[in-house]
Amino acid sequence: MKKGEMVEGVITNVRYPNKGMMTGKNSAGEEALCCVKNTVPGQRVLARTGKKKGGAIDAQLIEVIAKAPDETKPPCPLFGSCGGCTYLNLPYDRECALKEQQVRELLAGAMREAGAEEDLSWFEGITGSPRIYEYRNKMEFSFGDSAKDGPLELGMHRRGSFYDVQTADCCVIVDEDYRQIVHAVRSYFAQQNTPYFHRGTHEGYLRHLLVRKAARTGEVLVDLITAPAGGELAAAEKELLSGFREVLLSLKTDGVITGILHTVNSAVSDIVRDDGTDILYGQDFFTEKLLGLSFKVTPFSFFQTNTESAEVLYGTVREYLRDFFAGCEAPLVYDLYCGTGTITQLAAESARKVIGVEIVEEAVRAARENARENGIDNCEFLSGDVLKVLDQIEEKPDLLILDPPRDGIHPKAMPKILSYGVEQILYISCKPTSLARDLPFFYAAGYRAVRGMCLDQFPWTTGVETIVLFSR
Repeated sequence: MKKGEMVEGVITNVRYPNKGMMTGKNSAGEEALCCVKNTVPGQRVLARTGKKKGGAIDAQLIEVIAKAPDETKPPCPLFGSCGGCTYLNLPYDRECALKEQQVRELLAGAMREAGAEEDLSWFEGITGSPRIYEYRNKMEFSFGDSAKDGPLELGMHRRGSFYDVQTADCCVIVDEDYRQIVHAVRSYFAQQNTPYFHRGTHEGYLRHLLVRKAARTGEVLVDLITAPAGGELAAAEKELLSGFREVLLSLKTDGVITGILHTVNSAVSDIVRDDGTDILYGQDFFTEKLLGLSFKVTPFSFFQTNTESAEVLYGTVREYLRDFFAGCEAPLVYDLYCGTGTITQLAAESARKVIGVEIVEEAVRAARENARENGIDNCEFLSGDVLKVLDQIEEKPDLLILDPPRDGIHPKAMPKILSYGVEQILYISCKPTSLARDLPFFYAAGYRAVRGMCLDQFPWTTGVETIVLFSR
């Protein structure tokens, strides 16, 4: 089958994260396995073929000819064009079943690669999120336009586009405070004719708007991220930022705005980076509560984006480790990739000492302060890359807790982690393909998965959290 042909077929399966598989047929009656992204099982679609990759032809979705039998009307008018949500057109239980199937397929493949039996009796399925709408406590919105030289937009990138942005003042995975803030900020800067930072020319000022809101305390933190001001804008910047602050303070939000910040980001690439932050109002953090503990969360420190689901996750961590702590007197625990130290402090109640390691210095500072505020004195937090920091710690652990970033554990760090030979390792991953990639290393070192599950911390998106307990 040639590149550029139109093919039609029914999506029979969706592989992680959003790869809809179908047997596509062209006008000549030829058939081929095709991968069509952003589809759901049961849809009949029309697609244009591209390159062959991994035994299937990548095909671009052109049209959904017939909806899936269980497909529903999405509650957001931007669904399909916005790049934020993927499964908003499915009933929630169907989305959970789909994600569980995807994780099972990845784990089975990883165990085959490890030379182990594909017995997934240890895998306990999926747990849904306690809240499926308005659940996010953090969003990074982008400034841009939806068409060349069009009006200013503030929201999410259009699906499949590096440049086009759609205003997200109707987004259903954040609450009304977020929607109100997005609408007000976009309107203000549009009235001021403030240019956005163009990702192609690297010119302009407005880059991102970071909004964080605590689900338990209602505290709101807003951070405007811009390029360095130059030319005439440099002279007007102080007044411009003052107006931005006043616009936010005039809003009638359900939560309380406790901090308004301005961060300069001089990077050329489209990332959110802190090259210097000024406080325009209030403070540079908000406070969230989880399982009886308080946590200070700063703009760029890691904290689970779904507070209520995070409580389910951390409750599962406690459950999985209960037998270990009952049978091991005064253990030393390493919590690697610890973020603001949430799991570190939860483990501290049953451990002699917990050492948390995190590369983001801002998060480490917050973790130390969180532990002091919670009256926990048997936690130590170290800042730096896991690979380098482990060589500096003389005490050997009895238990390892791993919660790496999306790309998983760095291959160079894996031998060091496994060399400790601890009896149990708890691995938490927000990207199941990273877990599947790392699983064979654990099996090769003599570990076996004894319990595991996935948790839908990110309803309507492709994301799903996984947690696996390995034992020797």
